[in-house]
Amino acid sequence: MSVQLSGSVLLPSLRGLLLTGLLTGALCCGTGSVCGEDWPWFLGPRHTGESGETGIVPDWTAGPPPVLWKQAIGTGYSAPSLLGDRLVVHHRQGKQEIISCRRRSSGEEIWQYTYESAFEDPYGYNNGPRCSPVLTERFCFTLGAEGMLCCVSLQDGSLVWKNDLRATFQLPEWFFGMGCSPLLDGDRLIVLVGGQPNSGVVAFDTATGRVLWEAVGKQTWDGTETPEGNRYVWTGEEMVVSYSSPIIAEIHGRRHLLCLVRQGLVSLDPATGATNFHWWFRSRVHESVNAARPIVMGDQIFLSAAYQVGSVLLKVGSDGRAVSEVWSDRSNLLAHWSTPIHVDGFVYGFSGRHENEGELRCVRLQDGAVQWSTSGFDGDLTNLRVNRANGKVVDSETGKEIPYPFFGRGSLTRVGDRFIVLGERGTLAVVDVNRERFVERGRFSLDEIGNPAWVAPVVSDGRLYLRSENWLVCLDLQSAAKGQNAAAGKGAGD
Repeated sequence: MSVQLSGSVLLPSLRGLLLTGLLTGALCCGTGSVCGEDWPWFLGPRHTGESGETGIVPDWTAGPPPVLWKQAIGTGYSAPSLLGDRLVVHHRQGKQEIISCRRRSSGEEIWQYTYESAFEDPYGYNNGPRCSPVLTERFCFTLGAEGMLCCVSLQDGSLVWKNDLRATFQLPEWFFGMGCSPLLDGDRLIVLVGGQPNSGVVAFDTATGRVLWEAVGKQTWDGTETPEGNRYVWTGEEMVVSYSSPIIAEIHGRRHLLCLVRQGLVSLDPATGATNFHWWFRSRVHESVNAARPIVMGDQIFLSAAYQVGSVLLKVGSDGRAVSEVWSDRSNLLAHWSTPIHVDGFVYGFSGRHENEGELRCVRLQDGAVQWSTSGFDGDLTNLRVNRANGKVVDSETGKEIPYPFFGRGSLTRVGDRFIVLGERGTLAVVDVNRERFVERGRFSLDEIGNPAWVAPVVSDGRLYLRSENWLVCLDLQSAAKGQNAAAGKGAGD
């Protein structure tokens, strides 16, 4: 096994242990409500793309929030992660992947750890990392596009251990490299490795990198009945690699590690890797992936994928060993890479395989019915023109440049009763969490966040962090909210 161990291994502090899943790194106000929190891994402290911060009600009708700082970075699709005063972004410059730790307040680099990478995306997308860093008080874990799994010290960037997954496991060819962010569970780092024959999911010891268990592959899917009525015959040549990050949820008193791999959903015991159940959920199109994360609501699990798959709602049996279909729909919501968000019986998310199909939709969880959908624009296209000099869209009536009118295949992050939406070409908008209709509260764009903008917005301690292929930008949501509240108060008193 090609695990390299370096330096002294330190046990995480109590706070570090709590951050692995029991707490969210929240900063509490005097009332006990959350006024600020860390964002230490993919899709935030709850793994759902939802912020628990209070005191922020995004509204950009009067103008965008101020930019606090911006820093040029290398390529990649991984979101930044934040813990305490540290921000870590994983990116690539030239032939090196760079784990870069920066100050939250300014973006100034504190340390970096680098290693060589020769990854080339087969479809011409950028060649940088796709997975978000995972942070504890002592460690930073990253997974590179070629499969380099690293653990470095969060304090100084020194190497603790690393594992070249290509050398350790039998990895078949992939479409877009490694694109599934690891998941921390106590002293286990869970990675969807995608190895043959039964290393689709692997748990590593966080302190040493030692393999604790392996699961998912031939033992899971060989002989499984497919929707076409056939039994799948394992060949050993399958792509097992996933682009949907795993999540752990408690259902009927049992902890389930839910992994949406290429063939479908698998529930594992996170302590041992033993299988609870599996459910076939795969496109009939060969060049396809599952990328959106499973959503868990009580004893129900919602899955969605593009490539003519659609959505399904599953119900877990009381013994935790079986799952059954509540409903399925091949057209209501086809999530490509952006994970939808569930709020009070409704799922909000982006649907569409291609940009021109992209729509933000609201789907009723009870039966899968689409409540509303929008491309982001319902005006008159004849009033718009393109400035050939810079490619910006211009409103012919006002003569002013406007954000790109269509969202495309966007991403969204929830803050209270609002969504922060990031469109594929960099359009930022605030949208109400509203099951009845689409309500927008202003939009803007930044020159630094352009096409393709595929990294979900990050909200941490009153700030909004955005990452493009070339820039990392920090905006102040808190002062913008205070300014809006002050303006509203003044108007009320006039």
